[in-house]
Amino acid sequence: MSKVAVIGCGVVGAAIAYELSLVPGLQVTVLEKQAPAAGATSASLGILVGAVSQKVKGRNWQLRKTSLERYETLIPELEALTQRTIPFNRQGILMLCFQAEELPRWQSLAAIRRSQGYELEIWEAEKVKYACPHLNVENVAAGIYSPRDRQLDPTVLTRALVDAAKRQGAIFQFGVSVDKVESTAPDASSQRTCRQIHTTSGTIEVDWLVVAAGLGSLALTSALSQPVDIRPVLGQGLQLRLPHPIGNPDFQPVISGNDVHIAPVGGGDYWVGATVEFPNDSGELVANPALLEAVWQQAIAFCPPLASATVVKTWSGLRPRPERQPAPIIGYLPGFRNVLLATAHYRNGVLLAPATALEIRSCILAGLSDC
Repeated sequence: MSKVAVIGCGVVGAAIAYELSLVPGLQVTVLEKQAPAAGATSASLGILVGAVSQKVKGRNWQLRKTSLERYETLIPELEALTQRTIPFNRQGILMLCFQAEELPRWQSLAAIRRSQGYELEIWEAEKVKYACPHLNVENVAAGIYSPRDRQLDPTVLTRALVDAAKRQGAIFQFGVSVDKVESTAPDASSQRTCRQIHTTSGTIEVDWLVVAAGLGSLALTSALSQPVDIRPVLGQGLQLRLPHPIGNPDFQPVISGNDVHIAPVGGGDYWVGATVEFPNDSGELVANPALLEAVWQQAIAFCPPLASATVVKTWSGLRPRPERQPAPIIGYLPGFRNVLLATAHYRNGVLLAPATALEIRSCILAGLSDC
């Protein structure tokens, strides 16, 4: 058995653990200092912005496309294996366009998506109002409807991934911190190999190490003398409750406009978010209530019924954003032959978790075939 250790059990780490648990001959151990999904995952709205994204080619689009396709099989697969229900909104995303001069860009994207096998529908304001009578379309130039984009509950998904991976033989250790990672001296090709991980619960021998620790990845890679610079970006959201679903109860897509998102999550509950807050000049990062209030007011501007909603809860989380390189970081840690990075997904951890897991699996299988 080849021993694989995964550090981090947010949605990305859990997805990796699950995909690897399906590979015969691998023993997977996941180390997490908190509970599953306790970090950035728990603060996410779980909106899978794929086809309606302006990413049209290259690595970023391929990751989104792979994840969208895998989610369609992954959710029923997990539900069958775990007997858990995973909230998964299949009614798409409706993106509101407020500037008429932006319509040519959306029309161009729709043509590209059509060539890629995805439909984007450009709706006039009257059709937006007909489909979603609860929306204020006074300032709406058009709506861009993406029927194949999705939304889900990231925490429920992560727990289901953990449960499913356990059923396949993966081992999870929660409340465990990594004290030290030992590696060999560089070989003739200047490559090192990680052999042991010392944790607060003991020492683990490894053949492969996957770092999926989000913001914690900086400390881990620094300990290996190959620091990956990842910075926090804070995001806030809130859950609102109304007596019943607003608009057409049979058509409840995610509504987005001006980077403000309204996600129906069952009954009359809605998740609204999210802010994007960077550290100040002193390096401090504290949630600003005024920014969350501004997001709520923007949501009310195009969805007036939210003005009478009750606030069930508010939350904030820190997203891992890489410095001087694009998100996410997936692949080998420079200088190591058996350490893989799956981190720094910034605002797209939930969206890209399945594709990330498949890439990590491919790296390990390719490495094993070379042995």
